[in-house]
Amino acid sequence: MFDRIRNIKYVLVLFAIVIAIGSLLTSNYLISDLKQEEKNRMVVWAEAMRSLNTADENTDMNLVLTVIKGNHTIPVIVVDKDGQALSSRNIGKSFAADEDSISYLSAIAKEYRMTGRAIRIDLPQEYDQDDYINICYDESLMLKRLAIYPYIQLGVVVLFVLIAIFALFSAMRAEQNKVWVGLSKETAHQLGTPISSLIAWHEVLKETYPEDVLLPEMEKDIKRLERIAERFSKIGSIPEPRPEDVTGVLRRVVAYMDKRTSNKVVITTHFPDEPVIVNLIASLFEWVAENLCKNAVDAMGGAGTIDLYLDEDDKFVYVEVKDSGKGIPKSNFNSVFKPGFTTKERGWGLGLSLAKRIVEEYHKGKIYVDNSELGVGTTFRIELPKASSDV
Repeated sequence: MFDRIRNIKYVLVLFAIVIAIGSLLTSNYLISDLKQEEKNRMVVWAEAMRSLNTADENTDMNLVLTVIKGNHTIPVIVVDKDGQALSSRNIGKSFAADEDSISYLSAIAKEYRMTGRAIRIDLPQEYDQDDYINICYDESLMLKRLAIYPYIQLGVVVLFVLIAIFALFSAMRAEQNKVWVGLSKETAHQLGTPISSLIAWHEVLKETYPEDVLLPEMEKDIKRLERIAERFSKIGSIPEPRPEDVTGVLRRVVAYMDKRTSNKVVITTHFPDEPVIVNLIASLFEWVAENLCKNAVDAMGGAGTIDLYLDEDDKFVYVEVKDSGKGIPKSNFNSVFKPGFTTKERGWGLGLSLAKRIVEEYHKGKIYVDNSELGVGTTFRIELPKASSDV
């Protein structure tokens, strides 16, 4: 399922790229045509200005004035050979013929000339005050808007893709949560009947063989099964965390692992002497620590060292599980928490995924691979907000 979701994400990104490239190419093509059209219009307008400046009794002034007045969109400034503004049109507001306005228009005309938007008009020699004038123009407001439109469209497409991916992952996460809840509830339900039967048989055996030394161990295993069923039932609900001493929870985990691992596995604790209080769902967090320790034993092949560290600061409590196993490639640091990811021949790849859910959703903390080296070992780190913290 996750490969399918990833493929859909890539398709959406590719779709956005295709739309963006197509939009930019099409818009640039249209904008180039419009620029050329506006340039052609300015050539005609410049010719009309030349006719106006060289008019005689045979010049059709109606046509000339119609062409000049017909420009309602393209900003134009007419300057003399020295760059001094003579007249303007569509600059944005009307200007009085004072020194400040002329200087302002001349500066704008200079900017137009520097970008290549100027048309020179040579005047007859009898115009001794000027040999030529320049028609300086800018792009129309509509053309400028069209130039930025592709980028606005690109932003909308990117936003659409991001929303689609977010919705896709939200739907996937909701579906995944339903699977976890259903699986947990069903597991707790299925465990209930055999556990009840084992409790009954244990009571019968106690009455029949009261001195049997194996009965206490059997009772411990039955209680262990009851705790496991309780954990699965709580995953499907919303239990309320309570202030707990993390040290005590971790010591129970160490005691359990010591009895169920070989002498080749050495578990060392590095805990403070004083209690460390955190809002916990003790049974679930105990399962997280057990899962990390069991994974460490598997990674070491049943022989090596496991170090459990517990530390705190003003806001957080830190739990680290460090092993001397085979290590995890850096590229898999995030993948190990995805459902279905496993390096074991037998395994569903759900342990670390459930551990992440328990830590992040039920305890508002974080769990991640803090460090790992191939052939050296791995350190998993859990960060939990302290009971007294408002974080």
